[in-house]
Amino acid sequence: MTEFLFSTAFSIWGLDTSWLEFIAVLLAFAMILCNIVELHWGWPLAAISSVLYFFLFWTQRLYGDALLQVFFAVLAMWGWSVWLRGMDGEPLPITRMPPRQRVTLAWMGTLLWLATGGVLLNFTDTDVPWWDAFPTAFSLVGQYLLAHKRLENWAVWIIVNIVAAGLFAWKALWLTTLLYLVFIALSAVGWRTWASRIKADPA
Repeated sequence: MTEFLFSTAFSIWGLDTSWLEFIAVLLAFAMILCNIVELHWGWPLAAISSVLYFFLFWTQRLYGDALLQVFFAVLAMWGWSVWLRGMDGEPLPITRMPPRQRVTLAWMGTLLWLATGGVLLNFTDTDVPWWDAFPTAFSLVGQYLLAHKRLENWAVWIIVNIVAAGLFAWKALWLTTLLYLVFIALSAVGWRTWASRIKADPA
């Protein structure tokens, strides 16, 4: 099974794309579409995709992004339960973040980026410690906001996806790069879609 996943599915511009990357891309694409329309099945798709991406990123020495996938798989199960449970027996509403929470999460994301980058720089052989650390740190922020259906999660994902697309292009993961470019556009669609459904935040 492992041999099949790492075998070549097809080539893009003379560069091979493995079945592992291809399947992970399809699942991730389906996941974000589910998120946009608030379909809870996006969460288990995210968990499976994360497991596949863990192996892909580890072989590319993207250790921060690889370990991030472990957190993603766990958070996906948690996010799935939050969306299924709802709030007081009702579906979880889309809300905006209070201004103070925006500042707090921005600082937390920055500190997590610096800490992750420092660990990758000093304890791994990655050649892109800070570049790898940025999407690792702020993806956790985006995932937290997505689980709570905060509108601002889409803004975080746009920034993360821009940085990640550049990182994956550097590593010649062309199909994943293309996926993240699509993610940027879909995140903008997600923002507009959720904004049209938003409810006033009691906070």
